Amino acid sequence: MLAAGFGERLERDADAPPKILLRFGGKSLLQRHAEILRYLGFEELVLGIGNQAELVQQEISKLNIGNFVRAVYCPDFAKGAPYTLWGLRAEFNGPAVFMDGDVLYDHRLMARLCESEHETCFAMDRNVRPGDDPVKICFRNDEIVDFHKIPSAPHDEFAEWIGFLRLSAQMAGRVEGALRPYIEKGRTDFIYEQAFGDLLRASPAGTFGVEDITGLPWTEIDFPHDLDYAENNIFPRLEPMPESDAT
Repeated sequence: MLAAGFGERLERDADAPPKILLRFGGKSLLQRHAEILRYLGFEELVLGIGNQAELVQQEISKLNIGNFVRAVYCPDFAKGAPYTLWGLRAEFNGPAVFMDGDVLYDHRLMARLCESEHETCFAMDRNVRPGDDPVKICFRNDEIVDFHKIPSAPHDEFAEWIGFLRLSAQMAGRVEGALRPYIEKGRTDFIYEQAFGDLLRASPAGTFGVEDITGLPWTEIDFPHDLDYAENNIFPRLEPMPESDAT
């Protein structure tokens, strides 16, 4: 999970806590991630941290959930999200789910991704937000042909990627190699999604699947209006997990 950035687009004070510490209903996003993932049987949540890392560490301690959350400090995080992902490269050593940390979502969404028939698959929403910021999963004749904020491949339709990607053990092992050409050149002019797009294009057709979560509540939190939307539209629609299983 990426959770190292400054969250500058939220237009908060410079010393504002990392976005993963935003609270909804008295719980931080981090706590909500941990509860959902534990409920669904994940073994561990590995968190790439950087900005105000000590605050995130304090929250982990407060949650009192043993060793379930493990924070990895990514020293080059200030260069951008690709460098946080690079700092986590050693963690892609088996089946995994990659996640952006700034998403408020319903536990049924993650359950659907985990239960997918595809070992490697994107979680997608057919209701695409306007503009260039959403990452698009593009299809042609029902095959994924592109994955980018600004797609270039000819396509018939597209959906929005919500920031969650399930990876088979084999595909997880290829993440480091996909990132390396960008990192070794010191590039800061790319989005980390390009590495996943490179994996997609280098794989046989059908390797990457999709899990459609359209209709389930979720939102990424990048801009002030996203925060308002999360508080007023998404949070009230979240289905509670059974109390006996939630942490």
